[in-house]
Amino acid sequence: MERAIVHMDLDTFFVSCERLKNSELEKKPVIIGGGDRGVVAFCSYETRFFGVRSAMPIKMALRLCPEARVIKGDMEMYSKMSHMVTDVIQEKVPVLEKASIDEFYLDLSGMDKFFGCYQWTNEIVDAVTKNTGLPISFALSTNKTVAKIGTGESKPTGRFEIQEQNVKPFLNPLSVKKIPMVGNVTFQLLSRLGVRTIQTLSQTPIEVLHQLIGKNGTELWKKANGIDDTPIVPYSERKSISTENTFSQDTIDVQNLRSILSGMVEQLAFQLRQEKWLTSTISVKIRYSNFDTETKQCRIPYTSADHTLLKYVLELFKKVYTRRMRIRLIGVKFTGLVHGCHQMDLFEDTEELISLYQTMDKIKNRFGTGSVGRASGLLR
Repeated sequence: MERAIVHMDLDTFFVSCERLKNSELEKKPVIIGGGDRGVVAFCSYETRFFGVRSAMPIKMALRLCPEARVIKGDMEMYSKMSHMVTDVIQEKVPVLEKASIDEFYLDLSGMDKFFGCYQWTNEIVDAVTKNTGLPISFALSTNKTVAKIGTGESKPTGRFEIQEQNVKPFLNPLSVKKIPMVGNVTFQLLSRLGVRTIQTLSQTPIEVLHQLIGKNGTELWKKANGIDDTPIVPYSERKSISTENTFSQDTIDVQNLRSILSGMVEQLAFQLRQEKWLTSTISVKIRYSNFDTETKQCRIPYTSADHTLLKYVLELFKKVYTRRMRIRLIGVKFTGLVHGCHQMDLFEDTEELISLYQTMDKIKNRFGTGSVGRASGLLR
């Protein structure tokens, strides 16, 4: 049976979410990122015309496109919208892989007997846009590699089908950079051999590629020839959540750092409870002004309670911050997640405390995560 694999990608996802909140951003150059010292997390097609790209320093991006509107971004909203899209797609397909917050693979093999895979995919995309207001592109082909490349070529809001007999004609003229596993280093290596198009790569002996790149040479040759047996991995939710703060000015203010950590813990703990997770491992990361990075972690009883998590986070911070040097970045990460609700600590928690968390969560759900919180976290 011929495989029918779909790759879906939400077009400029972060920007599209912001445009749902503010229609004045439509067709305007928009950059999503944090502060003057941050980097571009995402950008609109209007800024890409000027050479702005993801991971570029925001200062450089603004030199290229001075009229761009810089927005810090709202990960809470983006996560919510991503879950909405996932729910819409998951209801309609037999096998779904969520590759990232804005990227999906669907296995529709065999569905053509009942409906027609291309028509089915069109209806799914229409349902996503109708229910969320977000634009989305897709490509349908015989495997993940060809489908992903097809989506990239069809954007924005593209709908593309690459049938088996058209795979090679589609791939051949494209740059080898279009293959997902080819980064700048690999591209430079191939360029030195005169290999710049996928067609040339597909005709290069595997032995040569193996000598040049190593064991990945064989995989690269297969992808260039439109061969990819990688299965669709059914969607499973993440196993960690984290947040970081890069300061506009390096700081040595310990009281303020503790306040920032308190706010971070509140934010992440609220997220744990909303998604019904419990964490068993905590990590605290700091980056000094000389870019030295240090991390400490510890295992704890499963919990999603702010006060319990904050106690461990502050203890880890005290252990990891051992130099009297300014700090550039601080971060908190929760891993070892399992599904569940807050577990009461028989020695510390009370019914009043549990009730307090429930009330605070209701307020946050209604008025936003910043509407109520610990005074120690609000000092920042």
